[in-house]
Amino acid sequence: MKSKYQVLEKTIGVKIKSKDLLENVFIHRSYLNEHKTLGLTSNEKLEFLGDSVLSLITSVYLFKNYPSLKEGDYTEIKSAIVKTESLGYASSEIKLGDYLYLSRGEELGGGRINKNILADCFEALIGCIFLDQSFEKAYQFVCDHLFKRTLDTIVQSKSYLSAKSILQEKIQAKYKMTPTYKVIEEKGPEHKRIFTVGVYFNNKQLGLGTAPSKKEAEEKAAKEAFEKLLSV
Repeated sequence: MKSKYQVLEKTIGVKIKSKDLLENVFIHRSYLNEHKTLGLTSNEKLEFLGDSVLSLITSVYLFKNYPSLKEGDYTEIKSAIVKTESLGYASSEIKLGDYLYLSRGEELGGGRINKNILADCFEALIGCIFLDQSFEKAYQFVCDHLFKRTLDTIVQSKSYLSAKSILQEKIQAKYKMTPTYKVIEEKGPEHKRIFTVGVYFNNKQLGLGTAPSKKEAEEKAAKEAFEKLLSV
């Protein structure tokens, strides 16, 4: 009897021994609400495991393939590669959405193309391959279906850099100095603060940013400053 996952296994180049484990990859928690008597579990624990395995795989890959980069670059690249958009895209490329078990509500709401659900499913599949096969198999799967499509492009284009990093790099290269950030305004209740931050160079304000955290406000200010510099 042919497995319903035969096409998927051929696509990813991995034949999973435990079909129950593979099936668990696709059980979204919403499905359980309508099928409580089946005694199933959602893919959340596999996703949790897969997230940790992916983090290690990314670290090993960067260490091996980009030895000249700094630790800070590794951190930025990891954040860029494991974000929902990257994982969701990789998941859709191998059609993981076709196999999902969803509630009627999620089905009608476009759950099979929901980037968050797809990203979680991709991480759950990593966890499955790791448990059923080996770290090496999981590593190869991630290299083939995530890194080859996105990571090398991210590194080469330096799109992993934050707006703050890019702005600092540009100003430092030209003036051998760095911009500074200053909180201009802080308002709202303690649990819901709003910060307005300015970025300055040579006592001139280059950009402004407003956000619920200083870090996010600084990033917005840097983005505005960088965009202004590009338009000059």
